[in-house]
Formats: sequence, structure tokens, C-alpha cells
Amino acid sequence: MKTNWKALFSPKNIGLILLGNTIYSFGIVAFILSSGLITGGTAGIGLIFFHQFGLPISTFISLFNIVVFILGAVVLGKAFALTTLISSFYYPFILSIFENIPALQQITNDRVICTIYAGLLIGLGIGLVLRAGASTGGVDIPVLILNKKFGLPVSATLYVVDVCILLGQMIFADKEQVLYGICLVFIYTIVLDKVLMIGKSHVQVKIISQYSNEIKDMILHQLDRGVTLLHGQTGHLEQECDVVLTVISNRELPRLNELVLGVDPQAFMVINHVNEVKGRGFTLGKK
Repeated sequence: MKTNWKALFSPKNIGLILLGNTIYSFGIVAFILSSGLITGGTAGIGLIFFHQFGLPISTFISLFNIVVFILGAVVLGKAFALTTLISSFYYPFILSIFENIPALQQITNDRVICTIYAGLLIGLGIGLVLRAGASTGGVDIPVLILNKKFGLPVSATLYVVDVCILLGQMIFADKEQVLYGICLVFIYTIVLDKVLMIGKSHVQVKIISQYSNEIKDMILHQLDRGVTLLHGQTGHLEQECDVVLTVISNRELPRLNELVLGVDPQAFMVINHVNEVKGRGFTLGKK
């Protein structure tokens, strides 16, 4: 399949990658390094090397990202390597910038506040990068390689890797730090999922009515949404009927409900929230 390089490196996507990595690195410096918290991912491995060997975290991340970037390019291909290139080199650069800003070292010493805000910022940052179709690099790459070579599920493998990294930090961390680290991983995982779903949730509506043709025309011309007619049969009277199926945005639901009830007050409507919709009118432009 031909790669759409223009879309891949559009100004919007590049902007999201840079913004996401900036937010991610800010959360690490302002709320993890300054409070002594521990975390998973590449930053978590960097903390281990920092405490054991005194190697600056930004230096470790730069070296680690170079190694896994080359490995990913060899195993996963050129397209993957190019989408990861920006994160792999920009993230350690901006991290080193934030590390040298004294004001970020003294925002707060409250570990609860730091755990919450670090989780929010890390989840938001990674989510923005993934929404741009890129990878944050780091430990993501070995996990993706394991998925390609051995079919291991990405999410489950990431959880296992993060837990192992947290356990590895028990060399220098106390039990309380480990508990905060687990909470941090949960928070940024939840935030990451929410960020990835922003703007993708829609509503699927099935309408059963004896006025199916009128309702179909109303949806097509007044809501400007697509419609599919499904052949059905009522269960009690066994009468033939058409089921009107449409997918609309959340904000269009009250308007659809008003229009349908205006045509048939007895209409039977089944409403479901769907996580993502692809196709004309949603991911593709309308004709």
C-alpha cells in the first residue's frame, strides 16, 4: 500500500507531535523529577540509570531512542521510522531544556498533586502524538517489534513492561513511591484513552416506524446525513417493515429526536453510542 507522505508530515501532524512531546517532557520534569516520583516507559528506565550511575535522564533517553529507532527502522520499515523520527530526537532535546529551568524544580512537593498532574500531562502528551499517527519512540518500539514478530498484544505488553520498570525502581524507591507510581500509570493510561477518543464518538440510531420513507427523506435533506434502510419484520404481528439506520454526531441527536417525533410520535428508536465512525461525512468529505 502506498504511504501518504504528504498527510503524514502535514503541518497539523508535525505541530501535534511537537506539542505532545513538549507537554510530555514538561510533566516529567515539573512533577516527577522534582518530587521524587517514579514512572514507567523510557523515563522510568532513565530514572534507574540516573540513581544507579548518575547518568542524566535526557542523555540516557537520547542514547536509548537512537538504538531503538535504528532497530525499529530495520524491523518495522521506513514509514514507521520516519513517523517516529521527530519524537525520538525532539523529546530528549526539550526534556534537557526543561531540566535546566530552576522554576520547574519547585512547583510543589505534594506527591498526590504531582501524581495527578503528571498523569494528566503524560497522558495528554502521548495522546496528541498518537493522534498525529506517530509514535513516541522509546519502549513503544520494542513492544511493537514483539507484536510484529510474535503477535503479542501491544496494550498488554506495555502494561507488563511498565510494571517491570516500576519494580526495577524499587532498588532506590520506597514502597510509597511504588504505590504512587502505579497510580500514575493508571491515570495517564485513562487520560490517553480519553484523548484518543476525542471527536470520534458518535451516535447510531435505528428507527422503526410505518413512516420510514418520510423519516429517511427528512434525515437526508434536513440533517444532511446518510441513511440505510434495513429490511425487518415485527415480532408480534409479523408485519414487514423498514428499519431506518443512521449515524449522527452527539449534538445532532436532539434535533433528530424532534424531527422523528414530528413525523411519527409512535416511532420506536434505539440509540447507541459508537466509539469511531469512518467513511463519507465523517473521515471523508461530503459530496
